[in-house]
This record gives sequence, C-alpha cells and structure tokens, in this order.
Amino acid sequence: MMTGDIPSATLVAYERIHTRVRQTPLARCEYLSAMSGGEVFLKLEDAQYTGSFKVRGALNRVLAMGKDESPGGVVTASTGNHGLAVSYALRNTGRACIIFVPENASPAKLERLKSAGSEIRYFGTDNLDTELHARRFADENDMLYLSPYNDPLVIAGQATAGLEISRQTGSVDALFASVGGGGLISGVGGYLKSLNPEIEVVGCSPVNSRAMAESVRAGRIVDVESLPTISDGTAGGIEPGSITFDLCRDIVDRFIDVGEDDIRASLRRIIDEEERSVEGAAAVSLAAFESVASEYRGKKVVIIICGGNIDPTLLFDILSE
Repeated sequence: MMTGDIPSATLVAYERIHTRVRQTPLARCEYLSAMSGGEVFLKLEDAQYTGSFKVRGALNRVLAMGKDESPGGVVTASTGNHGLAVSYALRNTGRACIIFVPENASPAKLERLKSAGSEIRYFGTDNLDTELHARRFADENDMLYLSPYNDPLVIAGQATAGLEISRQTGSVDALFASVGGGGLISGVGGYLKSLNPEIEVVGCSPVNSRAMAESVRAGRIVDVESLPTISDGTAGGIEPGSITFDLCRDIVDRFIDVGEDDIRASLRRIIDEEERSVEGAAAVSLAAFESVASEYRGKKVVIIICGGNIDPTLLFDILSE
C-alpha cells in the first residue's frame, strides 16, 4: 500500500462500513486548549463499538472477505481490542475465529474476549511473538490471518476516523495518535495529509515500548526490547516487512516518547477534567501532547482517544497513587 492509495481506499472503506460503526464525537477539550493556547479536540474512539477504533479495520477486512478466502476460518493475534473487533465483525458471518493472546494480556480484556465467543489460545509474552505464531498457525491450517495493522484493508478501515474528523472540523494543524503497529496513524494521518499536506502528524509512544519510533529513526524495522507499560494496546514489536513501516516513515512528521509516570498522570488528569476513563494507549497521546503543548498556541489540534478498555484493577491503582 502506498501513501497515495489511502484517500481512495478510505472512501471505499467508509461506504462499506459506515452503517455498521458509530461516527464518534469530536469534542473540544477545554483543559488542553487552555494549557496550549490553541484549540484541542478529542476524537473519542473509546465511544466506538467494542470500545476502540479497531472495529473499523476489522469490519472493513471481514466485509471485503471473499467466500473462499478463509475455508478454515479466521485467526488473529491481539492484546484485547483487535480481538474484540474481529469477534464483533465476524459475529454474523458463521466463520470460526481463533484469537492468540500473549500470556500477560490484560485480565479485563481477556474476560471480554471470552464473552465475545471466540476461541482464546495463549502464546508468548511479546505481542510480536504472538502475531508471528498466529500467522504461522493460519498458514498451516488453511485459515485467514487477520493482522491488527499489516493489511491495506485494515489500514483503510482505521482511516475512516480521519474522514470523519475532516467532516466534523475541516482543516487541522496537527494530529496526535498513539502508535503500536502503525495502522491507525498511517490511515488517519495519510487521509488527512491528502487533504492538507501541511498538517503535522505526531506519533506517540511509551518509552518502554516504541518499536515503530525506533525503527523509523533507524531507517529499518528493528527489534526493540519491550518493557512493561500500561499502554498494552501499543506494546510489542512490528511484524517483519510490515507495510506500516514505509507508511509511518512517509506520513509521521515526528515521534514523541513518554514515560510511564507521565502516562499515568495524563490518565488521571482526563478523568479529573473530563470525567472520562480511557485506556493506557489513549493516555499516551495525551501525555505526548502535554509535553509539547506550548508549541501549539493558536493552532487546531486533534488527539485520537484510541480506546477506553482499561483493566479496573489497574485503573484503581493509578487513581490511588
């Protein structure tokens, strides 16, 4: 997939899925606007079906699936949100689904996955290891592997959030989005840049797991140690040869890495100021913006709140600090 393919692919995806997803709100954030002296809006993908943006890409991929494409069913790998989205997308297709999860996946997300009706299997402790195992399993069993990010149809589905942003607020000066495998920022950033080449696209990563940021800086996909982070939705490495590497290299203008204390502080702050509970991956983009807020005086900024599926025990611990 090339950057130039994103606008047309997004329009096709939107026509395919828009009646099956929510157009999520774009809400002005008063405390971040005051902090920066600009206009800051939150794209509330935590209000999406299954609690995250992932349902956009999963639905687009599943609805585009040929009748003979997955004779043995569907396999995917997930820490929770993508698996929930795939289960949702497959609910009325009659296809089987196996979801491989890392052994250290969030207990709360695992409970939701189990209740969604898909078969759960465990492998490894790093998201990338889990993904590679799931792909091998799919190849060996004549099943379709539905990647969380390394698929043009998945990226185009995520990009529909960008189409909504453009219709909700027009031109934007900067976009902040959390980065794991890179599907979200590739799709949304690529679509918005097709409308306004001057927009600044900012990738946000936890210091403890920043595989895409380090890969772009190195000019190639690199193996980066993934340390524990509350941003479980972005944790882990990148699949070798992933199309999102070239897209992120071309679309993302800069990466900002944030520490765990700052992520936790931003999560507490949005709860205090907006009465909104978000997951760790969403708090990463908030923390990244807060670290450079003074640079955006007089500018219009959109921050994607990518999901709201946080483990209640973790949330309690963070609020108790």
